[in-house]
Amino acid sequence: MTVPPAPAALRGSGVRASTGAALVGALIVWVALLGPLIALLAHLSPAAVLSSLRQPGAFQPLLTSVAASLVALAVILLLGTPLAYLLARGRLPFPRLWEVGVILPLLTPPLVIGLLLIFMVGPNTPIGAALSHLNLTASDTFFALVIAEIYESVPYYVLGAAAAFATVEPQMEEAAALLGDRRWRTWRRVTVPLAAPGLATALAVTWARAMGAFGAVLIIAYHPFGLPMQIWVTLQETGLKSALPFALVLLVVALPLPVGAYLWSAHARRRL
Repeated sequence: MTVPPAPAALRGSGVRASTGAALVGALIVWVALLGPLIALLAHLSPAAVLSSLRQPGAFQPLLTSVAASLVALAVILLLGTPLAYLLARGRLPFPRLWEVGVILPLLTPPLVIGLLLIFMVGPNTPIGAALSHLNLTASDTFFALVIAEIYESVPYYVLGAAAAFATVEPQMEEAAALLGDRRWRTWRRVTVPLAAPGLATALAVTWARAMGAFGAVLIIAYHPFGLPMQIWVTLQETGLKSALPFALVLLVVALPLPVGAYLWSAHARRRL
């Protein structure tokens, strides 16, 4: 016995109902994700923000965070880009081992990263002793803050950049090589421009992650205060409302670059 197909009208109503349910679910998730930001803006007034930012030294944690994040970003870009490219092209021996090495810091809780860094680069370790000969200390210094930010954010760049390089067809690089371009010239004129949208997004996300690094920073770089640490200290000393203006400053500085990079990346991909 064969069952006759449902009428087209019923099928259409079923599709519309499922689409409507999906839209409602998506709207709920979207509002829930933006809920903390909405709550932050709802509990802040321009007067409260101005009053907090007019305090002596209020901008020093911001300057410290920006400077440390820029240094961390430069180091990650310099050292992480070749690693990401080699991962994308499968040119490393035991590639899964390299991938695990990149993913593990991403999965490790930041507080644990800070604890482990103390045992790896702290003043009482061989690496710490070697650093002391260079007048560097990986504990409660600007240098320690940079190290903590690197370890908390580098996986985001390497994995994102590797995904960006993987979208570039190797045949494009081979064609450039056949036309006489050397490997560095091919990489600069072909590979990087084609991977640029993904690279920009990876770098911007890494910037936001470095600016917001806290767990490892709390352990090895309590001083000098960066902006996340300033938020924590203010919260402990004077309460939640006093910390909100600094939280807003952190969002204003950290988030526009990733959002802009994402929008530019999406626009660039549509044009390719």
